[in-house]
Amino acid sequence: MFAKAFRVKSNTAIKGSDRRKLRADVTTAFPTLGTDQVSELVPGKEELNIVKLYAYKGDAVTVYVSGGNPILFELEKNLYPTVYTLWSYPDLLPTFTTWPLVLEKLVGGADLMLPGLVMPPAGLPQVQKGDLCAISLVGNRAPVAIGVAAMSTAEMLTSGLKGRGFSVLHTYQDHLWRSGNKSSPPSIAPLALDSADLSEEKGSVQVDSTLQGDMRHMILEGEEENGEAHQACEEKSLSEAPEDTSTGGLNQDSTDSKTLQEQMDELLQQCFLHALKCRVKKADLPLLTSTFLGCHMFSCCPEGRQLDIKKSSYKKLSKFLQQMQQEQIIQVKELSKGVESIVAVDWKHPRKGSFLEGSEVRMIIINYAKKNDLVDADNKNLVKLDPILCDCILEKNEQHTVMKLPWDSLLTRCLEKLQPAYQVTFPGQEPIVKKGKICPIDITLAQRASNKKVTVVRNLEAYGLDPYSVAAILQQRCQASTTVTSAPGAKDSLQVQIQGNQVHHLGWLLLEEYQLPRKHIQGLEKAPKPGKKK
Repeated sequence: MFAKAFRVKSNTAIKGSDRRKLRADVTTAFPTLGTDQVSELVPGKEELNIVKLYAYKGDAVTVYVSGGNPILFELEKNLYPTVYTLWSYPDLLPTFTTWPLVLEKLVGGADLMLPGLVMPPAGLPQVQKGDLCAISLVGNRAPVAIGVAAMSTAEMLTSGLKGRGFSVLHTYQDHLWRSGNKSSPPSIAPLALDSADLSEEKGSVQVDSTLQGDMRHMILEGEEENGEAHQACEEKSLSEAPEDTSTGGLNQDSTDSKTLQEQMDELLQQCFLHALKCRVKKADLPLLTSTFLGCHMFSCCPEGRQLDIKKSSYKKLSKFLQQMQQEQIIQVKELSKGVESIVAVDWKHPRKGSFLEGSEVRMIIINYAKKNDLVDADNKNLVKLDPILCDCILEKNEQHTVMKLPWDSLLTRCLEKLQPAYQVTFPGQEPIVKKGKICPIDITLAQRASNKKVTVVRNLEAYGLDPYSVAAILQQRCQASTTVTSAPGAKDSLQVQIQGNQVHHLGWLLLEEYQLPRKHIQGLEKAPKPGKKK
């Protein structure tokens, strides 16, 4: 309803009689609120305004504003709380949980489809068709949207969790939220379960894998075409997949050998680094630390695990971020009283697990597919795509159609999503690792004045070769003049030019003297052919 800008008709202070009537309406609409809570929500003396507006679809809406924030809105004589109110009273409405990636679609005006729900161990809340409900994200009980149930809980289960579940009225980050102080959702830990099997052994609420649903089924009605699809960073799927990686989901062996506090410290740092790597952009800075936690770190938590800072050795987010600042990864400042923001990030800061060989990547993906029972039972050559794989490797137009992939296609797509890098090793020196693909040494022939040929060689520096040393050796061996000039179109790169066709001598120097692999040298076929014997 508030996905687009609305038009304000009037904004007036509430009268005493209207204030009393509003309290009565709140008590009737939300009977779970006590008298003190109603008085707190609708204060007796503080400023309270009534704003009448028209939503972009023409709906006439009455909004009640207290302390600069919209706290309630009325539509067709029905009273609804805003997210600001629900953050103070998170249990005011029955709450359903969805995935962080879905929030962007809800903000864009989409309704929530049932395949996007996360099934909690205790089951879905019991609601009837038309009931007002709250929607929260995995890992945080603070609601991010409110909507009206399109069917009862029994009907949802009977349908196999298919179809439209909720008509969304208002969301965090929509224009009604923007009319307030634009604060971010607080961090509210999910309710603890009574079952020791669910809370102690797993350390978190486990989600039924059969109800997680492929990401393609989590597309929501009303999605705008100009919305960009999220591309999950390849490091997320790789870090969550293997059983033997240091940054991924902890297996039973590591759980046995580490305390719960140590495990939470590792998970906290993993979510922090992954959020910086894959979620936060330079344009997002400065970024409220609460927003960073609620909208970025929580969404980077591996499925089946729960991020709880209170169970870590840091206890508070501010203390953890101070440690990250001491390690010079980020810079945090208090831009306003009591509110801290991340103002700078050292994007080049070395991070653990930065490089993987292709064989390691393949093994991680294979282990991940087997561990999560993704291999098709009828055809072992096919792999079912869970939400993580779907988000990592599928294009936007494939989200609805591609349900399985052959092994070779899956592995190829995953490798293509990774950032290529190469390593050059020289005797007695530390290996040099650089991002991107290494360019081969390029040997070409060119014509100069008086139809004279010259041999030009480029990209020597990438292989640790000094162009001036190479030029000196070739000058002596070929008995020809050599020059070193800047390579055209290449920043901080030099090229060596030798008079005549010296490809044969150059090949000998690179292959025999420097022992470079032939596959990294192009142009050797341009050497002059030996003349016929008389």
